[in-house]
Amino acid sequence: MSLPAASKTASQENFPVASLLLPAARRVTIMAYYHFARHADDIGDSPSLSPEEKVAGLDALDRALHGQETGPALVMAEEYRRAVNGDETMIEHASQLLHAFRRDSVRDYCADWADLMEYCRFSAAPVGRFLLDLSGENHDTFAPSDALCAALQVLNHLQDCGKDYHELKRVYLPQDWMAAQGLSVDVLAGSSSPAALRRVIDQTLDATDGLIALAQPLPGLVKDWRMRLQSAITVRVAEQLSAKLRRGDPLAERVKLSKLDYAGVFLVGLWRGLTA
Repeated sequence: MSLPAASKTASQENFPVASLLLPAARRVTIMAYYHFARHADDIGDSPSLSPEEKVAGLDALDRALHGQETGPALVMAEEYRRAVNGDETMIEHASQLLHAFRRDSVRDYCADWADLMEYCRFSAAPVGRFLLDLSGENHDTFAPSDALCAALQVLNHLQDCGKDYHELKRVYLPQDWMAAQGLSVDVLAGSSSPAALRRVIDQTLDATDGLIALAQPLPGLVKDWRMRLQSAITVRVAEQLSAKLRRGDPLAERVKLSKLDYAGVFLVGLWRGLTA
């Protein structure tokens, strides 16, 4: 299997990847993790591969993570393994992601909110746990980090709900909430959100705001001051993006934070991190 072209770069993410707030040596490892995750995600999303080929490719990445296979298509896994010196705990944070990408390869819907949270358990939570372990944090940070990562993942799904349906026929909005509003997935092919879809989006944001509330204690639990500032800023990103999605229509345009928004996020997050 050849390496697919990356669909997204670090600068296009909602959250800071390998932020300059973090030490340079740590940023190198973070970028190795990011490139591995992006490559695995691109396999799961590839339009040129069958579901079986996608799963086989992801299984090969998993073996490479554990030092059981090598090859040109596995370079991202091999580079990450080297970046963490074969540390099994850090390797597991990458391996966990592959459960979500395997699911994306064979399934295109979430039955309900609990099903979406189960998806986020593998697609999002490992990222926060990786960062916290990398900075040597206590595992009492994991629960609020899991909530924050799940919130960011759902917000990204809302931003891309039209794009995901157009390009992948994949729908992350809870199926039962859609059905309760009398909606089929075809509504996501439109260029604007009808009132019933707006209600589903707002219901999803209500649940996401609950996750953000659970995440708010995170900065106060983080010992490393750099990671504390980073976590405070990331919580603020989630808050602001949720508010933007309340006002914007993700089918009409990609709702995202502006440079001015990010400036405000940085200042508020910095203040919260310093006073946590």
